[in-house]
Amino acid sequence: MPDLPAATTPGTPLWAHGAWMWPRAPDRRLLALSIALQLCLAVAFGHSYDTRVFMAAGYLVGGGHNPYVPQDLSAVFRHVDFAVMTSIGYPPPWALVTGLAYRATYALVPELLIYGLALKLPVIAATIGLAYLVAAVLQNLGARAHVVRRAWIFLLFNPLVLYVGAAWGQIDVIVTLFAVAALVLVWSGRWASSAVLLALAVCVKPTPLPIVLVVLVWLARGSPRQALRYAAVFAGGVVLFAIVPFLALGWSLDPLLRHGNAHFQMYGALSYTTIVRLLRDPIVLAGHWWLVGLLWVPALAVGLLFLRRGRGFDDLLRNCVGLVLVFFLTRTFLAEPNLVLVLPLVLVLTAMYGLDRRALTALWVIPLVFTVFNASPLQLLWVAFPDAMQASLTAAAGYHGSLLSIKAGLVVAWQIAGWWTVVGCLRGGPARQPARTEPAA
Repeated sequence: MPDLPAATTPGTPLWAHGAWMWPRAPDRRLLALSIALQLCLAVAFGHSYDTRVFMAAGYLVGGGHNPYVPQDLSAVFRHVDFAVMTSIGYPPPWALVTGLAYRATYALVPELLIYGLALKLPVIAATIGLAYLVAAVLQNLGARAHVVRRAWIFLLFNPLVLYVGAAWGQIDVIVTLFAVAALVLVWSGRWASSAVLLALAVCVKPTPLPIVLVVLVWLARGSPRQALRYAAVFAGGVVLFAIVPFLALGWSLDPLLRHGNAHFQMYGALSYTTIVRLLRDPIVLAGHWWLVGLLWVPALAVGLLFLRRGRGFDDLLRNCVGLVLVFFLTRTFLAEPNLVLVLPLVLVLTAMYGLDRRALTALWVIPLVFTVFNASPLQLLWVAFPDAMQASLTAAAGYHGSLLSIKAGLVVAWQIAGWWTVVGCLRGGPARQPARTEPAA
């Protein structure tokens, strides 16, 4: 990837001056290796819960049914694990994608391995797209060729990204691709396109909600009217992607309305509640205790008060990373795949704006180690090796106490690293290469 001329002001994106250049001449062998590796992981593995839910949603959508109503599908898939199902917990866009995957594969050739691969093809494509997008961002920031190349390779072969994406089958990398693209668009002045894309990201999976708040505050400091227009377009996008499918396809909203607080009753994984489980296990968030699951709401409100006031691209990225981490660190449930959302942003901040490299390392190494002791790798054996999965999980259950202690220790490490990164992003000093130019009008 050849060097490009630096921006007019060091660290100022070239696209702020109306230019945009994509990385050229990538190493096609490394690209092919990444694709081949992801395809192998996609065929061999699949999470015992998420994969089943996505497969069930695909069948229901493909057959014209409401995917938010749980059904016994053991006869459809000829598999006992589909007898007791929960409905998909995400807004309609991903459910519609699973429906297309079902119609293109299992409806024609009833084979779970092929169906599982089809569900992961969008994830693999998003992983490749994210690597190229981040490389393009760095190149347009004036990064040297070896920096761009390393970032490209980092995302193509990052163990956490490949594990939770191609192997696990989670969709966070898709959300991340849309969110990063939306940030590039809002900086370049294409605020309407950014609002629509960010609405789509939130409607695939709501984890980028803090980024919406950051963008609105960032725009409001320059032009309150523009922030209002952005909010209006974003709201329209949410209606289009999250509400219109229910109306157009005749799906009832009752199942969602009856269980609207279900997500706030979840606990564990990388959340601080795993530490609490050392004292009281299991934790019960029933009754009014589900309100504890809303701790992230006042936490975000406080975080907004500490956002950086600069108008540079680095300030936008730092505020996004800081507020997203505040959201993650105060939730009662935090799944390991969610951390993919901040990786590319921290990667750019590390490469161009002087953020401590230890932040980038901690944000993917700790979740990856945690997932091993959380028995998640064993659950990935469900598609190809279900008997081995059951035997392994049964054996691991005998070490529940020891595993819980190790997980709690890793959560402490995650909390320390996470809050340290929040402080470094929101209250850190000036960037090494300050972006002083205002975004395009």
